Amino acid sequence: MALYLALLYQPVDQYFMQPGDVPAPGERSVSPGYGEFMAEAGPAGVIKGGEALLPPEMSTTITVAGGKGGDVVVTDGPYAEAKEVLGGYFLIEAADLDDAIKWAAKIPAAWDGGKVELRPVLELNKQN
Repeated sequence: MALYLALLYQPVDQYFMQPGDVPAPGERSVSPGYGEFMAEAGPAGVIKGGEALLPPEMSTTITVAGGKGGDVVVTDGPYAEAKEVLGGYFLIEAADLDDAIKWAAKIPAAWDGGKVELRPVLELNKQN
């Protein structure tokens, strides 16, 4: 079995939360499609982790000028303006890429106006 990171991208104007729509601690605010996906993928043992991200306007971008040990520059907001933003991720365990694609195609971002980027995970600390 291999691990794949499914990065969920949504159009900015269709992002599930807008600035200021921060849910209270413990409150969930995801579309019903994600609940349906989790109801199928969770019991199947496919999902090994995942979270939704708060709106990009709440991000902080960090750069270090002059290389390691240089001046730390902190900027509020996303790194770049974009038509699509990273909205969350799932960590998928699958037999192979074809199996991972099958599961990624069921994630609402793949069929509801967004995209899912699927990337193999290099497991650095894997115990054999």
